[in-house]
Amino acid sequence: MNHFPHGWGRPRDDVYGAYNHAYLQTDGAKQHTQSPIVTGTSVIAVKFKDGVVIAADNLASYGSLARFTDVKRLRRFNSRVVLGFGGDVSDMQHLDRLLSTLSIREDYSSTASESDNAARELNARNLHTYLAKVMYKRRSDFNPLWNAILVVGLDGESQPFLASVDLLGTTFSAPTLATGFGAHLAQPILRRAVPDEAAVAEMTREKAVEVVRECMKVLFYRDARSIDKYSMAVVEKEKEVELVEDEKLEQQSWAFAEGIKGYGTQTV
Repeated sequence: MNHFPHGWGRPRDDVYGAYNHAYLQTDGAKQHTQSPIVTGTSVIAVKFKDGVVIAADNLASYGSLARFTDVKRLRRFNSRVVLGFGGDVSDMQHLDRLLSTLSIREDYSSTASESDNAARELNARNLHTYLAKVMYKRRSDFNPLWNAILVVGLDGESQPFLASVDLLGTTFSAPTLATGFGAHLAQPILRRAVPDEAAVAEMTREKAVEVVRECMKVLFYRDARSIDKYSMAVVEKEKEVELVEDEKLEQQSWAFAEGIKGYGTQTV
């Protein structure tokens, strides 16, 4: 009997013959990710008159297992832009490194003075265009980055900017946006508060934050791939980006669960 560890679990050569490696093809077609494994769920964002609010929970699920509970899915790019990532976490990390390299290259290639810092920074519209090209290129290579991304911040005219890009390179812009289950559960709440661009001018920062908090609570109630700890960022004119990564849902109430019917045996 073979007691060496490398032989554990393998048929004995003296009984069954040498191990056949033929089925392990090494010269076949190159394959890419067919479906993401570790994923993040919804990212939601809403414009207000002087900026944008964005939020995403801190859970990364391994399939249906709520495995990693401290994964930050909001990234501050510079003083004018924040990105929110839904979808595959490893692809998010790849994009994060790509954007870090871009930021360093932009800093070193610029010859502007320190006083012109804000003027020379890539704005939200610039970064959204760049990401759209990256995502479309990877899609065209049949090797997509499995993410849905929200880009929020200020554009070249210091106006609030909010747009999305997905794994196909498809782009979209609106006063309110959400990815994942948020597109079904949070968008009705967001659109009730901000139905169109005209309503953005009437929306205050405080009201926008309140609406986003309410949406995060609804998502925690209804989305099995979410938790009650989340990150929130506010990008506002003439202010630094405010990013808080350990927000906790408050005033939770599960009283509504008593009225839900259809899960297992019910006694009416």
